[in-house]
Formats: sequence, C-alpha cells, structure tokens
Amino acid sequence: MNDAKERYSFNKLEKRLQRNTGRAISDFNMIGEGDRVMVCLSGGKDSYTLLDILIKLQKRAPVSFELLAVNLDQKQPGFPEHVLPDYARQAGIPFHVIEQDTYSVVKRVIPEGKATCGLCSRLRRGALYRFAGENGITRIALGHHRDDIIETLFLNLFNGGRLKAMPPKLLSDDGQHVVIRPLAYCKEEDISRYAAYREFPIIPCNLCGSQPNLQRQLIKEMLTGWKKRHPGRIENIFRAIGHVSPSQLADRELFDFINLGAEEKWTEENLSKLQVLRG
Repeated sequence: MNDAKERYSFNKLEKRLQRNTGRAISDFNMIGEGDRVMVCLSGGKDSYTLLDILIKLQKRAPVSFELLAVNLDQKQPGFPEHVLPDYARQAGIPFHVIEQDTYSVVKRVIPEGKATCGLCSRLRRGALYRFAGENGITRIALGHHRDDIIETLFLNLFNGGRLKAMPPKLLSDDGQHVVIRPLAYCKEEDISRYAAYREFPIIPCNLCGSQPNLQRQLIKEMLTGWKKRHPGRIENIFRAIGHVSPSQLADRELFDFINLGAEEKWTEENLSKLQVLRG
C-alpha cells in the first residue's frame, strides 16, 4: 500500500514538473523546430532533473529538436570522471566533456575564505559559450529553477542596488548565444524530491558549495523563514517578477518621466496665451 501511495505521489510530482517545464518553454519560446539544445550537466540535482524532464518532453513535443548533454570538467580534486558519462550512456543521450582547469584559476585568484562563485561562473560561461559556438548549438539550457531566480532578485537588490533577477531566456552580451532556463517555473523542493526518487548520482561541488555564510545561502534562509510564516509570499514574489509596472518605479531609462506631462503643460500655456490674444 505504501509503495502504491509513493508511486502515485511521484507520478503527480513528475507530471507537475513536466507541465511547468513545458509551460515555461512555451511562454518564452525557448525551443523551436530544429534546435540543437546543449544541456549543461553539472552532476547536481537541478541539471539531472532538467535533462531527465527534457528527454521526456522531447518524445512528445510538437517540434523536433536535438539534445546534447555537456559537462565542464573543472579539474576539481576527487571529481568522479566516470559518473556523468555512465549516466548519459544509460539515458541514451549524446554526451561531451569540456576539460578546462578553472579550479586552479579560481583558487589562485580568489583569497581564502572569499566567495568563489562569481569568477567560477564567468569562467564556466566562457567555456560553454565557446563550445556552443564551435558545435552549432542553438540553445544553452541551464538548470536554474524558480527559487534560484527569486534568490538572485534579492541578491541584486540587497548587495547590488539593482532590481534584477535571472530571465528564463537570455541573449548573451555578444548576441551569439541564447540561454534558456526551462525549470524557471519549478520549485526547488519539487526538484529535490524528484532527484531523490530517481536516485540521480549526485556529485557535490567542493569548490564553492561548501563555503559557509555565502550571501545566497543567507537569502535562502530568509526566504525559507518567509515561506513558513507567510504562505503564498514566495509565489507572489515570483509572480511580481513577471508583472512589472515601469511607470510605478523610478528608472528614467525604462520610463520617460522627463516628458511625462510636458504636452499637457504646453497645451495649458498656449491656451492661456490664446485667451489673452482673444481678449
């Protein structure tokens, strides 16, 4: 009986993840006919889930597209090199390893105790973009989910003074690459449950994942507290990211506050002049 209940619960979870992923892909036109999608497989729960869900959606999608799983081997000590190739082989998905020693660069440049995530992500992005350009990749799929997007919003708000998050779809600065986040509508807790049930061979990141007091971790703890005390708040925050009112903020580049009301003022001034002239 318990096995049946567990299976039923998993089926509901799987359908929810597929539905939310499919909805994000549709809402933002992430994948089209003939796209060659590079799924960045890190060995974490998010990227495994992304690849697994995309494989399932590929079989019944209204368009035909390719999937290629790619891992960036950053030469972290003790990294189990056989795990990801073995997994991709079992899943029947083409797989490629990019070898680039970003680990040594980060350890050399970043002082001990300082956050390594910023430099590490820039180096990873450069390597992935380079591979994509050389191999006809039209979409670069990352495993960021809804909670990542919300956390990034507050990281930028509190530490960068910017109202900015992670977009579900992004054009790289050079205009050459389209980055997509198909899990943008998926909750982290759903992904964690799914990964545990599927028993993905998780590879922990021992470069930055183990650093204490990271700002992102502090934001995560804040949001977890809000979720417990104020049900629905997290959902409203994410909903707000997609419902922006530029005229209700204060960005002069986003909304033309300078000329707001200028036409009405001109009209009033000229009406007064006209009335004077008419006597």
